[in-house]
Amino acid sequence: MTDVQRYIVEEWAEEYGQGRLGRRELLRRVAMMVGGVALALPVLQSLGLTATPTEIAEAASSAPLTTAQASGVTVPPTDPALQAAMIEFTMGTQKVFGYLSQPRSGGPSPAVLVIHENRGLLEHFKDVTRRLAKAGYVAFALDLASHEGGTERYAADLARVSAILGQTAPEQHVATMNAAVRHLQGLPSVRRDRIGAMGYCFGGGMTWRLATQNAGLRAAVPYYGSNPPIADVPKIKAAVLAIYGALDERLNTGIPAVREALQNARVTHEIVIYPNADHAFFNDTVDRYNAQAAGEAWTRTLGWFDRHLKN
Repeated sequence: MTDVQRYIVEEWAEEYGQGRLGRRELLRRVAMMVGGVALALPVLQSLGLTATPTEIAEAASSAPLTTAQASGVTVPPTDPALQAAMIEFTMGTQKVFGYLSQPRSGGPSPAVLVIHENRGLLEHFKDVTRRLAKAGYVAFALDLASHEGGTERYAADLARVSAILGQTAPEQHVATMNAAVRHLQGLPSVRRDRIGAMGYCFGGGMTWRLATQNAGLRAAVPYYGSNPPIADVPKIKAAVLAIYGALDERLNTGIPAVREALQNARVTHEIVIYPNADHAFFNDTVDRYNAQAAGEAWTRTLGWFDRHLKN
């Protein structure tokens, strides 16, 4: 497995251990991620779980767990201060989808690329772009499942989006994110030299990777994202605000290594860990949402972007 696949299946296993995910659904997802029953067995064992081939096969053929997507709207698309819509652009012969929000007045403005969690481009992340537009930024939420038709195509089984994201080479994700940055830079409403990025969970890890591979990025805010390859940290030119929840033990084990690498490379950075906040604490459509921590993190995020993109 790639490190991205490992990250996602470990998150599923953690949800299972916390009672947020049923056993059959976990087995189904792991088999889908790795490509079959035989390959799922050693992965489950590495997660400390045992299952028979028959049990995995039965789970793999079962119907997906379906949950209604929460609306996640705090700024409506009809807000008169902004314009927002799904758009697409081409990357070679490939269509890339995403959701673009921008202020109706002023400009050109700094821009922020928003990277979603491992379930794809859900309504919550579209709303994040509208929040950014209200704060004076052009914001684009990229759909990293675009090469397989986009998140909406798999709305009945969002775990399939997670599998697509895990099975895609990290280098391809970086190429798609860089294409999105170039698209933003080509918009007349955008200051092409003032581009930032932010992401959550899987998207936080992708934000780290983008920062190591795009020297033109001026600011990056990964929320509880897995570390990039530590050897690549010295390539970061962006000012990094890394945000974590104190209860997120699995992700937080990586903080000392990335902190040391940032310090040694003299990268402008700040690492903030919010007490009593868990993984995904910013997402107001899930049960781990922490309103106080999310509010404080958002204020800090806007301050970071204002400092490094507007000023």
